[in-house]
Amino acid sequence: MTDAAAELPPAPDVAREVFGERFPEAVRYGELLADAGVRRGLIGPREVPRLWERHLLNCAVLSEVVPEGVTVCDVGSGAGLPGIPLALVRPDLKITLLEPLLRRTNFLQEVVELLGLDHVTVVRGRAEEVMGKLPQVHVVTARAVAPLDRLAGWGVPLLRPYGEMLALKGDTAEEELKGARAALGKLGVVETSVVQVGEGIVDPMSTVVRVEVGESPGGVRFAAKRAKAARPSRASRGRRR
Repeated sequence: MTDAAAELPPAPDVAREVFGERFPEAVRYGELLADAGVRRGLIGPREVPRLWERHLLNCAVLSEVVPEGVTVCDVGSGAGLPGIPLALVRPDLKITLLEPLLRRTNFLQEVVELLGLDHVTVVRGRAEEVMGKLPQVHVVTARAVAPLDRLAGWGVPLLRPYGEMLALKGDTAEEELKGARAALGKLGVVETSVVQVGEGIVDPMSTVVRVEVGESPGGVRFAAKRAKAARPSRASRGRRR
C-alpha cells in the first residue's frame, strides 16, 4: 500500500445509499484509485483524502440526469471518472470508456474485470479517431477533459440524432457555456442548460452542462466525416467479392 492509500478515509454513510448493493465494489474502486491510481499517475496523492466527496459521489450523482437503458460513451475517461461510478449505480446502461493513453486503458480494463462490470467496455483511442467506427450513443459524458467548446467538438459527433452530452463542470459552467454557444451551434446543438445534481449527497452539488443535439450531431461537416469513416475501404470491398 502506498502512503497516499493510507490517507483514504472511510466511505461516508451516504455512499451506501447511493451505490446500494454495489457499495462493496465502490469501496474497492476507491482503494484502487488511492493505491494503483496514484502509483500510475492517474490521480494526484492530494486527491485521496477527498476521493469520496469530490470524485466517487460527485460522479455517481450524474446518474440523476441519464435516461434509463441508454448507451453512454465516457470521453477521456482517464481513471474512470465519471464512467465507473456511473456504471456502479446504473447497471441498466451500456457504457464505453474511451481513453487514448495505454497506461490508463490498462488500469480501466483491470478495474472493469475486477469489479465485474459486464456492461462496460474499454476502448483505447481519441474521439476523432473512433468516429464512424463505434456505434453512435445516446449520451456522451465527460469530466475535466477540456474547455466546453473543444470538448463538444470531440463528444458531440459521437452522439446519435437527438442525443445529449453531459459534462461535469465547476463554477465556470455558465461562463463556459456562454463562450461556447457559437461553436455549439455549428455542431448541430439545439438546446443547452446547466443543471445541479446530488442535492443532499454532495456539497456543493455537482454542476452539469447539458448539450442536446438535433438530427445532425456534429453538424454537416462531421456528418460527412462520419459517413466517410464508416465507408468500407477499397481493400475490404475487394476481399468481400
